[in-house]
Amino acid sequence: MNTSFNYPRRRFLAQTGKAAVAGPILGGLVLGRGAGAAAPASETVRVGLIGCGGMGRGDLDTFFLNSEVQCPVVCDVDDAHLAHGVELVEKRRGAKPETTKDFRRVLDRKDVDAVIVATPDHWHALPTVLACQADKDVYVEKPLATSIAEGRAMLTAMRRHRRVVQMGTQWRSGEYFARAVEFVQSGKLGKVGLVRGWAYLDWVGSIGNPPDADPPEGVDYDRWLGPAPARPFNPNRFHFNFRWFWDYAGGLMTDWGVHLINVLLWAMGPEPPRAVMSSGGKYVLDDNSETPDTQITVYEFPSYTLMWEHKVGVHLGPYGREWSILFTGTEGTLILNDAGWEIIREPKKDSLRSEKFPGSGDARPAHVRNFLDCLKSREAPVENLEVGHHVSTVAHLGNIALRTQRKIRWDHQAERVIDDPEADGLVSVPYRAPWKLPYHPRA
Repeated sequence: MNTSFNYPRRRFLAQTGKAAVAGPILGGLVLGRGAGAAAPASETVRVGLIGCGGMGRGDLDTFFLNSEVQCPVVCDVDDAHLAHGVELVEKRRGAKPETTKDFRRVLDRKDVDAVIVATPDHWHALPTVLACQADKDVYVEKPLATSIAEGRAMLTAMRRHRRVVQMGTQWRSGEYFARAVEFVQSGKLGKVGLVRGWAYLDWVGSIGNPPDADPPEGVDYDRWLGPAPARPFNPNRFHFNFRWFWDYAGGLMTDWGVHLINVLLWAMGPEPPRAVMSSGGKYVLDDNSETPDTQITVYEFPSYTLMWEHKVGVHLGPYGREWSILFTGTEGTLILNDAGWEIIREPKKDSLRSEKFPGSGDARPAHVRNFLDCLKSREAPVENLEVGHHVSTVAHLGNIALRTQRKIRWDHQAERVIDDPEADGLVSVPYRAPWKLPYHPRA
């Protein structure tokens, strides 16, 4: 079943090039085929799943919408998750995959062309980099990792080994998102000087304060920690809730923020931010989570200002919307979310009319289809790591400004915070022995 949209494909490639950091995507070259490269279009694409949690199974299920996809192996450190992964493959393909708790065994296999990396964030970088070294293509969930430096290592590996790598931020493949971006870039909104994204999520609440405990039976907890610091097992620092702890993720900024900031940057172009300010904290939640329940971040770009804000435990955000993406121009405002997008005319201007455009459904099937097409064509996918690293970097900078409680100035060429050693130290994260990340720019 080919669920890709015909309308946006060429435009996605063109507009993604505009949204990447300065310089052509992959130098405009067609990627080379290595020993583990994908099969020709008439043959099967063999995918290994690394991370069998809810996101990983959702991704794999979307891959299975395409008849050429098979899955010979699934990997997870939790026996319960492994069992769910096996069940999915058997249900969709009628064959039982092999299993492993060590992702490197997936990369060793000759019958794997590409991998899905759907682990917690702190485990995104190593499997992606080592997969590139093993001549595997990669579909990796967002954000790229827990730090900017890890993202740079992933981008270096992609370039050096000429792999196809797609970040799982599916709105880049959404037809109505593309139409909204095209409208912003058309100039019809006038000069756009302010863009904004927000998420007010009433389903995020307190996770409590459970005591440390033994890991669940069947879990290789040391392998789950991997390069992160060694800590006693706590139920809240594990499945799903890992995203609320700095060791493993970046809270709502790198969870929801990456999705929305991605679209804002897509529309506004490749320029990097010059400075970032952020304010927030844990004002509502009484639990052992670490990331802020309330955050407002302001980015100074050369030609516009970008604002990100999130709040938990409430539903009514700006314009009465739980979440949205907004572009404010001199002629009008465009607001976008999963229901569609609308234009609100400036009252004293008459170049636009206020109107609404419906959404077009889940974009993930088209995003996966784009990745599969690129495995065969060796073109750069719409959310390749040139784009994914830029987007993830912007989100991480917001958290760095929050954690230091200072305005930070960013040198995007050197990927360093200017004149602030403490903030610059957060551009990278230390790895726990024996794990080492190849191509790490600060190793």
